[in-house]
Amino acid sequence: MIRLTRLNNQPLAVNADLIKFVEQAPDTVLTLVTGEKLVVRESAKEVLERILQFRRSILSGLASSGKDTEHSSGSNEHDSITE
Repeated sequence: MIRLTRLNNQPLAVNADLIKFVEQAPDTVLTLVTGEKLVVRESAKEVLERILQFRRSILSGLASSGKDTEHSSGSNEHDSITE
């Protein structure tokens, strides 16, 4: 989820995976995969940066948990072989 602001200054959390289009015309308009449109105060560039930041945080969490799993299973296998 990314946090954005409606034109009336009300905060809004949007599921980044549901965003189909981000348009700047002149307000920023998000079109969701459902066809719903949202108008937000942030620029299109800012919305895209938040989406990228959100996805990076998800991927870095998966990568670090994957590395920990590989490292743990690797050392267990190695320990079994040496015993």
